[in-house]
Amino acid sequence: MRRCNVWMVSGLLIVGWVLAGAIPAAAADQPPNFPKVREFRMERSMPPEAVACIECHKQTNPGIFGDWAKSRHANAGITCLDCHLAQPGDVDVATGHDQYYSRSDLPFGEQKYKVPIATVVTPKDCSRCHPDEVTQYSRSKHANTMEIIWKLDPWLNKGMNSDNERKVGCLHCHGTVLAIDESGRLDPATWPNVGVGRLNLDGSKGSCTTCHTRHRFSVSEARKPEACDSCHLGPDHPQIEIYEESKHGTIYNAFKDEFRFDSAAGTWTPGTDYRAPTCAACHMSGSGTVMGTHDVTERISWETQAPLTVRPQDFKPFPSGTDWQVEREKMKNVCRSCHGDSWIEDFYEGFDTAVEEYNEVYYKPAKAKLEQLYEKGLLDKTRFFDERLEVEYYELWHHEGRRARMGTMMMAPDYAWWHGFYECKLRFVNFMEEANHLIETGQKAYIAEDFPNATGDTTKPKAIFPDAQ
Repeated sequence: MRRCNVWMVSGLLIVGWVLAGAIPAAAADQPPNFPKVREFRMERSMPPEAVACIECHKQTNPGIFGDWAKSRHANAGITCLDCHLAQPGDVDVATGHDQYYSRSDLPFGEQKYKVPIATVVTPKDCSRCHPDEVTQYSRSKHANTMEIIWKLDPWLNKGMNSDNERKVGCLHCHGTVLAIDESGRLDPATWPNVGVGRLNLDGSKGSCTTCHTRHRFSVSEARKPEACDSCHLGPDHPQIEIYEESKHGTIYNAFKDEFRFDSAAGTWTPGTDYRAPTCAACHMSGSGTVMGTHDVTERISWETQAPLTVRPQDFKPFPSGTDWQVEREKMKNVCRSCHGDSWIEDFYEGFDTAVEEYNEVYYKPAKAKLEQLYEKGLLDKTRFFDERLEVEYYELWHHEGRRARMGTMMMAPDYAWWHGFYECKLRFVNFMEEANHLIETGQKAYIAEDFPNATGDTTKPKAIFPDAQ
């Protein structure tokens, strides 16, 4: 088992014994600078194999070494081997790593220091020291996002992009299904990847280094919005752009140099350590009576990424298993750190109204019209995106509809209106005009037979969908 060693501060034990009366009164009454009567201390010695790793990487990969040397892991004596030492059954042993044990130009470049190294560090590995965080993460939408997009997004399940377009695009963030190729190496079609929902060879899901980038694994980094913006941006889910526009983002950019991001977990406090929340502050960090969590599905009361906005427990691709009313109250309690009840309640009333208007005014009529076109045979159901109205419908909910809802949710007026509902109106009008024209004339929509690079495999990954045909 890869070791996770922790220093124990024996002074705490001594204090406990004194308070409990376990130490004779005479000893307890001794001057404060008197040597302790008895002290227990667990010393961690760094094995020579670990020293070899550090010294070689210091020379060959100074960037890796520099990151690790500045990390809390290094301060705690956690070495390369604690995370990378291969276990029985690991199939991603880095055979190319063996060459470094036969190089006289490297410190410790000798066979006696050779150990099997696993390439991929997974949440299962991290769980030896961070079990609660990994358990929370494993039930989140982040960890299960591969399942979600395969159920939700026609780009994948209709095969309308190539496998490589998926790897360098969609799956770069969502994650790949890691595999070993015929040579015994990680398959380049699936690796490298640090997607938040990556399916690992040991069965675990995700990558902690998506947010805590290696090899520093910084808590400070993960608390900053910049940690989220590599995935949460762009036309379909521009949360970072929305945040930058919001008052929260304005305050963050103005005063972030005064924020204290390196506070210990569970102690990061609004008003003391930071003036305005970041993504992590609202969705993950503890605040007041609200406990911290690595499950970003918590505290959410509407599923705004869905075509039709529903409660998280009713989101068919991935039902949350939460009670939206309980989770909304958690988020309200986070808000109460800085806002009064009237502000909070009025905000949620506006958000709920925006959701209702999107559902009833834009999405449902467009969905009904699309189904009418299919029923009349004016649109072809066999493929998606090869007819313009299918693209118009998709972007209505996936682009403009998301921006309208997310802009409202995060209090960014430009995204709620100009990039959101305004664009919804234009898209809706164009969609309805063409749809009604086809119905009135009985004309079938033009099918793009030459739709480019629609070569992706439509088979759902067996590792994620065991019953897939």
